[in-house]
Amino acid sequence: MAKTVGNLDAGVVHQDEPPWANSTEEQFASLLDSYGIVWEHEPHRFPISFNDAGEPAEFFTPDFYLPETDEYIELTVLKQRLCTKKNRKLRLMRELYPGVRCRIIYRRDYEHLALKYGWEPDRDFPDRGLPQRQPGPPLVRVAG
Repeated sequence: MAKTVGNLDAGVVHQDEPPWANSTEEQFASLLDSYGIVWEHEPHRFPISFNDAGEPAEFFTPDFYLPETDEYIELTVLKQRLCTKKNRKLRLMRELYPGVRCRIIYRRDYEHLALKYGWEPDRDFPDRGLPQRQPGPPLVRVAG
């Protein structure tokens, strides 16, 4: 896949809109753009398992690469079953490529970002909604 560089504030314009897997990726890219963070969408595939002939049989392709911090971001906001698969792939990638930094943003983390930045509920998953408050200490009521 060709590299797509973000950061519209720096005057870099997308040649082609990336083929987003879901609207969550698109919203996250907009958040990165709003902070002037340079990003690339799925620029690298990491072989994580191999067949008997030593050829790659399975790959892990993180959603975003942030070249300024040299790290990858994988968004996992779908079903728990897929989250488990992505965690396995990330574990294999870390074993094979210990110098590569990659983090997963889970659904709950993403929903709190959405709440903080006032995003609409994800149009791909409208029934999910948003959390009622940002994470932090529990709300405690003092009897008075």
